[in-house]
Amino acid sequence: MSGLAIEIRQLYKVFGNDPQSLIKAAEGGMTRGEMLAKHKHVLALKDINLNIESGRIQVIMGLSGSGKSTLIRHINRLIDPTSGQILVGGTDVTSLSVKDLRQFRRDATAMVFQKFGLLPHRNVLDNTVYGLEVKGLPRAEQEKQARKWIDRVGLSGYEDRLPRQLSGGMQQRVGLARALSNDAPILLMDEAFSALDPLIRVDMQSVLLDLQKELRKTIVFITHDLDEALRLGDRIAILKDGLVVQNGTPEDIVLSPADDYVSAFVHEVNRGRVVTLGAVMRQGEKSESSLGLAATLTLDEALSRMLDSGISEASVLDATGQVLGSAKLTDLVAATIRH
Repeated sequence: MSGLAIEIRQLYKVFGNDPQSLIKAAEGGMTRGEMLAKHKHVLALKDINLNIESGRIQVIMGLSGSGKSTLIRHINRLIDPTSGQILVGGTDVTSLSVKDLRQFRRDATAMVFQKFGLLPHRNVLDNTVYGLEVKGLPRAEQEKQARKWIDRVGLSGYEDRLPRQLSGGMQQRVGLARALSNDAPILLMDEAFSALDPLIRVDMQSVLLDLQKELRKTIVFITHDLDEALRLGDRIAILKDGLVVQNGTPEDIVLSPADDYVSAFVHEVNRGRVVTLGAVMRQGEKSESSLGLAATLTLDEALSRMLDSGISEASVLDATGQVLGSAKLTDLVAATIRH
């Protein structure tokens, strides 16, 4: 099942004994620090507005305490907002009855957790079928679906293993297979790869990206790691103290940070691996060069091809081969250098 669009409108979350009494103050500009000092309440999220396109990966990142995990739990209403709306496929999740909310969670969303969330007494196969059991599918259909996704995440042959017999990376593959078996259009991934060793983490990112090319789920992915965000995200929202300080493409975040906070995040980023040729080309200019390069190439890839060809200028092409502009070797080198 392909993804559903998610729209978050004017979302506020206040934790405390009387959160509703402080919404007007929050809307009027009261900060998190002021609310805590004056009223002993925590302003966890403030005026969150996000449009998440169907079939895309929206990364939400920030430092510990920024509100990112609180935000993702609003999408399937594990946490109720103090005010605001969450629309999923046009349905206002905040207005669902208990019965309808239960069905929404079962059919529309699946969650992958940092700590894997596997049932220790169940083997790989029985963990993977869990959501299908809840749906009431016949056992034969459960196993058919589960075995398909166990194979897709590279765990064929491990169906009878218990979680304690698996590495961390393998356990997370089971968690992903369980989520995919449910065929939900939305995947909510809360620090899903954060507990993994670096090499296994990169491997799991590759697994997710490969699957997403085919499945086109709507994925909300929480992380505190910028490299992971830049690799996975179609768009990245950066939170600070419950506020979205910037939401944009990886190129937007790297090339045009909204403030000093975002600048500090991206300062050490290798731009050559993130920024594409299309972002730095001389739009509309024609090149006499025989070399044509796709606008979607990263600067590193484009530099490598130009150096290998011994050519200092190239035409920049769209997906159909039409010329969009030109790029000089000096332009690419300059764009990779931090200012």
